[in-house]
Amino acid sequence: MVDTIKDPSTQHVAEKEFAKLSWRERISYGAGDLAQNLIFGTVGSMLLFYLTTVYGISAAIGATIFLVVRWVNVFWDPWVGAVVDKSSFKRGKYRPFLLYFGIPLTVCAALLFFPMTAVRGSVIYAFLSYLATALIYSFVNIPYGALNASLTRDNNEVSTLTTVRMTEANIGNLMVYTFLPLFVQLASPDKQLKDIGLFGLKLNLGDYTSSHAGGAYFLVMSVYMVIGFALLMATYLGVKERVLPTKQETASVKYTDLFAEIKRNKPLQILGLFFLIGFTFMFFGNTVWPFYMQYNVGHPEWMASINLIGSIPGIFLVFLWPIVRKRIGKKQFFYLFLALFIVGQIVLFVWQLPAFKNSPLLGYLGRFLMQWGITSATGYMWSLVPEVVSYGEHQSKKRVAGIINAIMGLFFKIGLALGGIIPGYINAFFKFDGAKATQSPSALLGIQWSMIWIPIVLALVAMWIMSRYPLSDRDVDQINLEIDQRKAEGKL
Repeated sequence: MVDTIKDPSTQHVAEKEFAKLSWRERISYGAGDLAQNLIFGTVGSMLLFYLTTVYGISAAIGATIFLVVRWVNVFWDPWVGAVVDKSSFKRGKYRPFLLYFGIPLTVCAALLFFPMTAVRGSVIYAFLSYLATALIYSFVNIPYGALNASLTRDNNEVSTLTTVRMTEANIGNLMVYTFLPLFVQLASPDKQLKDIGLFGLKLNLGDYTSSHAGGAYFLVMSVYMVIGFALLMATYLGVKERVLPTKQETASVKYTDLFAEIKRNKPLQILGLFFLIGFTFMFFGNTVWPFYMQYNVGHPEWMASINLIGSIPGIFLVFLWPIVRKRIGKKQFFYLFLALFIVGQIVLFVWQLPAFKNSPLLGYLGRFLMQWGITSATGYMWSLVPEVVSYGEHQSKKRVAGIINAIMGLFFKIGLALGGIIPGYINAFFKFDGAKATQSPSALLGIQWSMIWIPIVLALVAMWIMSRYPLSDRDVDQINLEIDQRKAEGKL
């Protein structure tokens, strides 16, 4: 393998594709992650809770809707990836998708919570609206992911870009998991003055499990959608595509490249499994958290303040990621933060015990630790996607960033779906009844398993999967240099 680029004819290619990104470009790219959390994160965090309380369908039916839509995505996303890889527009290869599909995505996501009486409890409306939202989301999420690998090949720049984008993504998480439930409660009917667990602050909060709370959900979701679309446009206008496939590579892309890439790209196989497991237990927690606070802990009014504390690592400690990775290595980074997640989970389990549930301090500590662990592990894994793209390009002489990001997006969405589907079925199995203000001991046990123990087991599995990842940073640097050498020599 080549260690340096010495031929002057290759220098221009290296300077362009190993570009140093400006802070404006880094922040603009990260705005897309913030946007997607505001638009689609709301769906992952609140839809099952909304469907089984306000909307009035059973937990089993809600989980089945998630299941069917995700099976559709299994076939849909690879096709979208191939479409993205074969497409080319005057204004770019990946960026225009954010513009063309951003508007219908925001509209469909808001309509998921449409409070029209005629459709309340309608399984058909819930299914079709969620299906439309998920299919359109693929045309935003997949090209956005591919855009990451098109900005630069520089491994240090990719690491910094990941840090910036995940900081913004976690600001989105703050808006979704902390302020979204609070805003919905503020807009919901039957208000009562309650202490929210933050320095004695009291607010008039309504009942967001009421069948009359639909208008509150729709109002808050609509505002989030508008802000999300504006942020997508910030990404569209603020970044530059540099690392792109040649015309020959683009012309040769076909749907079956998906299967060939999975077969020959071992780093893709390992990272895909890590994505699947990581996002499954992440969305387990996101889905069950409102149930856990409402029924097991019994203090939903504390949700915003505890989530606020939990959001601190994902916003203010993200700068430590490159430092930690440099000090202890890529794999050890994931081991460390997954272990931290497990510790936080155990603290949250202790918190819901009768002797401790009326004090928010354990909630603050547990949520802080588990969120620090999970946001670091599932956030930094995105920095590995560009190197998987480069590895595939090195092996096949074909850059299929769209297809690879479709595969990663598919694993992500399956994880998201399983994190919503399985807790729904667990709730149904343990006889959860959304119409009741107080749940049975059996139902509380089911929520506990979904919130605490299953995510811990999956975190241990994720550690083992990451131990199998084969690419070192040195391998990645050499692969990228060889690819640029080939391009300069006209071999690609």
